[in-house]
Amino acid sequence: MTSSRLIAWIAVFVSVGLAILGMIVFVLGVIIEFANTRSMPIPDTISPVAQLSLAGLCLSTMMIIFGFVLVGILLARQSMLRGAGYGEAYRMIENFQFPQAIHVLERVLETGKITPDTLMLLTSAYAHNGQLAKAQSTADRAVRMFPENAGAYVTLANGYRMQASYGEAAIALQTALQLSPDQPMIWAELGFVQQLAGEHDSAIESFKQAALFSMPSMYSVRVNYHLSRYYRKIGEADNADNATQRMIATQHGLQAWLSALKVLEGTAYGTALHYEIEKIQNAIATTDMVKDVSQ
Repeated sequence: MTSSRLIAWIAVFVSVGLAILGMIVFVLGVIIEFANTRSMPIPDTISPVAQLSLAGLCLSTMMIIFGFVLVGILLARQSMLRGAGYGEAYRMIENFQFPQAIHVLERVLETGKITPDTLMLLTSAYAHNGQLAKAQSTADRAVRMFPENAGAYVTLANGYRMQASYGEAAIALQTALQLSPDQPMIWAELGFVQQLAGEHDSAIESFKQAALFSMPSMYSVRVNYHLSRYYRKIGEADNADNATQRMIATQHGLQAWLSALKVLEGTAYGTALHYEIEKIQNAIATTDMVKDVSQ
């Protein structure tokens, strides 16, 4: 985490803390003032308790305003760093408008706003649009320009994965983990490509590392599916049950992968992912069926 980002997070937590403190002071002041004066006529002057209560309200209001201003500044800074069209291109990719997204991102790069995130998004857009050579060259560019950025190697891995070069994708992800070893999504992605490359033992170790952290549902459901099968196979019933429960709890994460299948149709990776998602859905259905019978 950069020093500027650390300062921003500290400012956010301080402002939230002071806003809560101010509101607590205001509420307590109102309660105390009401308890002290409920049987007395309304005084002509503001009591010290009421003044303190109003000061708490002012503090809370100021911190809330400061928080909004800070968020606005951070969003503006992010837009400046990534380029004005980054958000627009992201929404286009979500709607599978890849040619339009490519046009916007290429325009962003022409303005000199070159970041790992922008290059990763452009790599994805090229790959999903069938322009694999351009996707690969963009991923290579990300690594050349940002050799110390883990995201650049994730971009490179995505390019390899779309070409079904799973071994090369695994090497790129391992490099990313050397730079950022506490990223569960990178561990999960490494496990996925190792599984596709036939390196099943290595994939399980990667999934175990990913499971040490909190993950988004779309990653958790796949990781825990593979772990539940592995633990069941080696006879560790408790670990298998725990992994199965986590898989069931995050099954809504499959929706993201089902949406991705629409644009991966016809590719080797898309076919492999399709079969894996089918197996996960069958495993969830079987688990639900067993649960219903036992009840």
